[in-house]
Amino acid sequence: MSIRIHKPGPLATVQDLGRTGYGKYGIIVAGAMDRSAHRIANWLVGNEDCTAAIEITLSGFAAEFSQDHWIAVTGGHMTPLIDGRDVPMWRPVYVRKGSTLVLKRPVSGCRAYLAVSGGLDVPEVMGSRSTYLRAGIGGFEGRALGAGDELPIGPARQAAPAANLGGDSFHAVSWSVPWSVLPAYRPSPEIRVIRGREWEDFTLRSREAFLGSSYKVTPQSDRMGYRLSGLSLKLESPREYLSGGVTLGTVQIPADGQPIVLMADRQTLGGYPKIAQVISADLPVMAQASPGGHITFREVTLEEAESLYMREERKLKRLELMIRLKLKEGYYA
Repeated sequence: MSIRIHKPGPLATVQDLGRTGYGKYGIIVAGAMDRSAHRIANWLVGNEDCTAAIEITLSGFAAEFSQDHWIAVTGGHMTPLIDGRDVPMWRPVYVRKGSTLVLKRPVSGCRAYLAVSGGLDVPEVMGSRSTYLRAGIGGFEGRALGAGDELPIGPARQAAPAANLGGDSFHAVSWSVPWSVLPAYRPSPEIRVIRGREWEDFTLRSREAFLGSSYKVTPQSDRMGYRLSGLSLKLESPREYLSGGVTLGTVQIPADGQPIVLMADRQTLGGYPKIAQVISADLPVMAQASPGGHITFREVTLEEAESLYMREERKLKRLELMIRLKLKEGYYA
């Protein structure tokens, strides 16, 4: 069983939830940019949330299925089609052998996730199947997917009944993930942050500008980091910083004063001053910000950030339980 890539679009890679425990050796975590969408896609097809899936950036993706499969498409809305018919997102979909899934222009967000029951059976590297592009490891041959690639699919964790397709190419179940549970994707999102290690090193005007103005997501943004354009931020006085640990969502300010929000393929250490940290609850929204779009930042306290994280995790855990119960009870209609 396999998926054959016809068109990868600008960037399609195999990702799971990342490669942890190797930062001290300079090995980055990588993994899905929008972890919530990745986890939900896997739950919908009966996989563990850490199972490898395809992360698709922007439009122009097309892939053919060699066997009948249960799939799910989540994340940014990219008008998924099979044989010219709209494919519902955020729910299990049974596809016929030989069917081709096409993702067209984004309606919202910029990254979609395609999960298949059984997951992508590519080799593990240091405990993860995630692609680390700059090092050329993990995923499919350590690289972005290309036309003609055949991705093997592993055995399904939980056997699901075949749907009665009749003459159709696919069958979507009647239920889906409630909209109230989904990340609040928006064209111009407000991203909540806590103060970074060097917050006080910036001028008062720069701190006010960071929280009170809009920043444009530039085309130079990628999986390593979002490069933003807006009011320039300045230190009270020039100084050198020792490199220190950075993580997903760290906001660094290089010499040109334009913020960089570090993302999934971030480095392990950074020497630029860190003005803020995106809270965990807003990382999925940040991951779906499109080049050309705008974002604003709002400060919250550490206590608020922790509370919001726990609320989101409880919400996702309830969703996982609901999905597992539906699949266990055979709700494939």
